[in-house]
Order: sequence, then structure tokens, then C-alpha cells
Amino acid sequence: MSDFKSAALLGNFLAKDYAEEFFSLLVNYQDISASEAASRLGLHIQTAQDFLEALASLNIVSKEEVYEKKRPYYRYALKEQHIRLDIDLSQIKRAGPPDEQERQIREKRNSGANFTTARGNQSISSVTLWSGNGRDRKERRISLTQPQGKFLFHLPFPNARPLSIAAIMKKADIDTSFSPEILDLVELLEQSGVIETP
Repeated sequence: MSDFKSAALLGNFLAKDYAEEFFSLLVNYQDISASEAASRLGLHIQTAQDFLEALASLNIVSKEEVYEKKRPYYRYALKEQHIRLDIDLSQIKRAGPPDEQERQIREKRNSGANFTTARGNQSISSVTLWSGNGRDRKERRISLTQPQGKFLFHLPFPNARPLSIAAIMKKADIDTSFSPEILDLVELLEQSGVIETP
């Protein structure tokens, strides 16, 4: 199992307090139905069904439709005695389109965001965003990495000429190896209405 979503799904089911007992049934029984597993483990049948279906989707168990008194149901059998996780985290690295760094951006007028300047006044330490109105108004504070703080410090003001992401990084003396975290921040602030592409 090498993709992140499959590993996360498996991890979710492995974390269930009944997971070990459930796997014990699968190891010791040739095959089992959701109702049989549920009654054996004292679970709701839907809980057992969801567990088995997740394992089937991950190809850990096989699923066979059988008939009893003309009524179909599924039996599940363990296919894998060893479950291995081997996740290549570089596959989830944010790359973006090749020309994304050439996009012209600047701070959006009246965004309502609050930029907190770090000590030394050459960087931004955090951005505070607000959402909702009145009593439902919520505050979200985004703590920035050092490269992100330097980048935002050099972000053009709303009335200034926009600059490309690459140009802002160069102006802030940020190495291109930090591009993924800069692009992640830009995307977040665009979604929050703080940065615009005129």
C-alpha cells in the first residue's frame, strides 16, 4: 500500500478499538459475513459491514456474493497475511503548474486581514483572518515559516503594481527550494480573499 489516501483509510480502521479482534476473526475463519462478525464481536452489523467493505476496497480481503434461500449476501476472506505501508511522501509535494510562479499577485484592498510584523521589521510572523459576521465572527491566526514571513513582507500593497511570485521570492532573497510552502501560503490567502491576481 503506497498511496496516502489508502494508507489513511487503513489507519482509520486499524485505530478502531475492535480492529485487532476483527483481524483475529479474519485470520482464523476461512470466510465470514458481516452479520457473523458483528454477532461474534458484539458490534452493530453496519459497523462490521463498513469495516469489511473498507478492507475489500484496499484489497486486503476478498468479497464473494453468495445466496441463502435466494437472498444474496457477501462473505469475506482474508487475502493478505502481511499488511505493509510504504508511503512516498514526495508524491504529495505541491508542485503546481510550471508557470504558477510567474503569476502576478498583490495584497487585496480591504481584505480585513491583519499582518503581524516580526521583530526586526523585515518579516511577517503571522496573519490573522476573520470569517463570519457579528457573534458568529471567527478568528483564524496563521503562523508563518521564516520564508513565508519574508515573502509576505515583500508582497505588493493593494495600490502597488503586482509582482510575480518568483519576483517577490527573489526580492525577499528566498531560495527556490521553498517554493512549495510559498505556493501553499499564496493559495490559502487567495482562498481567504487576502491576495489577488489582478
